[in-house]
Amino acid sequence: MSPKDIPNDIPVARRTARLPVAPGRPLRGILLGALALTALAAALTLAFPRVRDLLSPDPIAGLAARRGADGRLLGHFPYPELHADKLVTVAPGLQVHRDAAEPLLAMQREAAAAGVDLRFLSGFRSVALQKQLFFDVKSERNQSAAERAKVSAPPGFSEHSTGLALDLGDGSRPGTNLKQAFEDTPAFTWLERNANRHHFRLSFPKGNRQGVSYEPWHWRFEGSAEALELFETARRGG
Repeated sequence: MSPKDIPNDIPVARRTARLPVAPGRPLRGILLGALALTALAAALTLAFPRVRDLLSPDPIAGLAARRGADGRLLGHFPYPELHADKLVTVAPGLQVHRDAAEPLLAMQREAAAAGVDLRFLSGFRSVALQKQLFFDVKSERNQSAAERAKVSAPPGFSEHSTGLALDLGDGSRPGTNLKQAFEDTPAFTWLERNANRHHFRLSFPKGNRQGVSYEPWHWRFEGSAEALELFETARRGG
């Protein structure tokens, strides 16, 4: 039979239908497609924060720096400002989060019983005050933003704004206040041995992964669920 003799009366729908698929192929195709979509979703999840940061404006006016994919700005993680109704005064002109107040005072009393004069130098700072400390001192010292961020967090990125962090000093060695020489004082030695029992942790130890300068005087309270949640990222990246 020649080609011209082949009947052409097969319906179009049947003539254009796909060939039967071997058993098992549809399931394999579905699985491969699902895996491809999963991989694409994972890639977008990883890429999106970076794309967002590249497209979004600088987070702080006057500071030409952008946040990293993990939220950090110049090494510092973002923190909210504590509401005033959660602040408690623990010394003249110095307030802390109410959760940290009694543990802090108890730690001071215990240090005093051991002959150590533990002093409170700085506690809660508003974002507005942190802005002054960052930009005004940066200008006075002719520092770049990166240089200033080594020793002071940008506004909105300071642990002090949570009310859960404070600077400590030694009353017998006031000349070491806010200096690395504080590590040579009786107060720091006592803190190293006892602060954990009161749920206080050194925020910026030597060689911390945040890249912030070593600050033996800066401690934060981690003795509540709220505190643990706030500082969870810092514990992993600090």
